[in-house]
Amino acid sequence: MEKELRAVLSIRLFTEQKCFGPGIAELLHRVDEHHSLRAAAQSMEMAYSKAWAITKGAEKGLGVELLVSTAGGKGGGGATLTEEARQILAAYDRYCEKLRAYGDKLLKEEFAFYKQMKKNDPSD
Repeated sequence: MEKELRAVLSIRLFTEQKCFGPGIAELLHRVDEHHSLRAAAQSMEMAYSKAWAITKGAEKGLGVELLVSTAGGKGGGGATLTEEARQILAAYDRYCEKLRAYGDKLLKEEFAFYKQMKKNDPSD
């Protein structure tokens, strides 16, 4: 069996507290897709109360609003991303993509010896 070495990077941003990471990023992408925090949470199999708490925590940490919500009723409610949320989300996605690409390159450089070690593996 081929044992491929890989690194898994997870990026979290902090101010005085953790305020942005893969969870809120995914939630915001889903809000953008579903136009609803409740529907976004449901699509992630997450309780609405947890999604709301995560969003409010991120807003508090970042100091900006991330969602504009409209109340439900006859026409139905919904949520959209603020311009600040779009900017932060896009920058976060680019940042993660660049770090992962660099991480993959660095892994290959620093662990180049690993493939040679596997040739001597007695379990093969």
